[in-house]
Amino acid sequence: MTQRGWSRRDFLRRTATAGAVALGGGTVLGACQATGGGGAAGGGGSVLENARSAGTIKIGIAGEEPYGFTDVSGEVTGEAPAVARVVLEALGIAEVQAEQVDFGSLIPALNANRYDMVCAGMNITPERCGQAAFSIPDYSALTAFLVPAGNPEQVATFEDVASKGLPLAVLSAAVEQGYAESAGVPGGNITPYDDQNALLQAVTSGRAYAAALTDISLKWLAGKNPDAGVEVTEGFTPTENGQPVVSAGGFVFRQADNDLREAFNTELQKAHEDGRWVAAASPFGFSEDNLPADGLTTEQLCSA
Repeated sequence: MTQRGWSRRDFLRRTATAGAVALGGGTVLGACQATGGGGAAGGGGSVLENARSAGTIKIGIAGEEPYGFTDVSGEVTGEAPAVARVVLEALGIAEVQAEQVDFGSLIPALNANRYDMVCAGMNITPERCGQAAFSIPDYSALTAFLVPAGNPEQVATFEDVASKGLPLAVLSAAVEQGYAESAGVPGGNITPYDDQNALLQAVTSGRAYAAALTDISLKWLAGKNPDAGVEVTEGFTPTENGQPVVSAGGFVFRQADNDLREAFNTELQKAHEDGRWVAAASPFGFSEDNLPADGLTTEQLCSA
C-alpha cells in the first residue's frame, strides 16, 4: 500500500456450518446449484436483468462474524448481507439467498457461477482485484490482536509480535498473515486457522499468544465469550514497506458483470450518504467511523 497521511477514520475496515440458506425467506438451496452467472440463466439476460426479473439473487458468505454468517436459527445475517439487502432492494431485488463456503473459496466459487456476488466483508487487495471485480469500498476498520487478559507481553503491533518471538494465529486466506510477515514475524511463528472460534481456542490454550484480525471481528468474538480470559488490543494501522496499509472491504462480483456492480455501487453510495448503511451495519458493531474515507477508491486499493 502506498497511501500516506490518512486520519484514523481513513484507516478504520472484516463460524458456522457450510450450506446455503435464504435471507429473508425459507428457501434452502443445494450447495452446488449454479446461478447461471454471466447471463447464462433466465433466457440469456445479464445477471442484473435476471435477478430483477426473478426478484432474487444468490450471494456467497464465509461464516465470519460479524461480517456474514449463519446464526443459530439458520438465518444468514451480518454486516455485509444486511447492507447488501438494503442495496439490492433498491435495485428491485427483494430476496437474497446465500451459500456459505470457506473464506479462501469465495472468489473461486463466484467465478464458477455458484453465486453472483460475495458479501463477506472481503478486504480489497491488488491480488484479489486480479481475480474478481470489487464494489466501491463498503467500510474500513483497524487491525487488532486478541490476547490473554492484561496483555502480559504488551503487544500493540505486528512488530511487537516479531521482536518478542511470539506465536501468532491468523485466519486462513485473510490479509493479516501478510501484514505479519511484512513486519518480520517468521513464517514458523504464524499458524492459520479456519474460523474465529479456532483463533480464540489457540489463544486460550496458549498455542498462540495473539490472534490477529480486524478490531470489529475480535471485539465481537470477545463479547460473545466474556469468560474466556481474553481481551482485544487497541486498533492500529499495519504498515508494509514502511507505508501505512489502507484497509477497506467491499462486495465482490465477476469481472464480466459490470452492470450489476455499477448499479450496486450507485445504490451503495446513496446508502452511505443517507443513513441506511449505518442503520443496517450498526447492529454488528459498525458506526459512522467505519464509513470509507472521502476520496478512497477501489482503484487506489487495487493498485496499491
